[in-house]
Amino acid sequence: MTYIVTENCIACKYTDCVEVCPVDCFYEGENMLVIHPDECIDCGVCEPECPADAIRPDTEPDMEKWVEFNRKYAERWPVLTQKKDPLPGAEEMDGKPGKLALFSEAPGEGS
Repeated sequence: MTYIVTENCIACKYTDCVEVCPVDCFYEGENMLVIHPDECIDCGVCEPECPADAIRPDTEPDMEKWVEFNRKYAERWPVLTQKKDPLPGAEEMDGKPGKLALFSEAPGEGS
């Protein structure tokens, strides 16, 4: 099992999860985070830290596409090891449906 970041992170990008990760497997895009599924040690400490409930185990139904999504962008984006402020408007965007249309492939700054 591994943990992965799903659509609800888009346009929120809370980074509380990054602060607790013992292996630095989070990668930063312009408007979301991803977890490298091959680096995640399945400890699960990140999942309860996400205010947007965007981190899920890959054992849930229909997560295969998100595992590949996370892998793809983790290999392109910089690692993030320190907590940052969420995106402006994160509270308003939290839980909104259809956020995949807002996704940006651009990398973040990392840390």
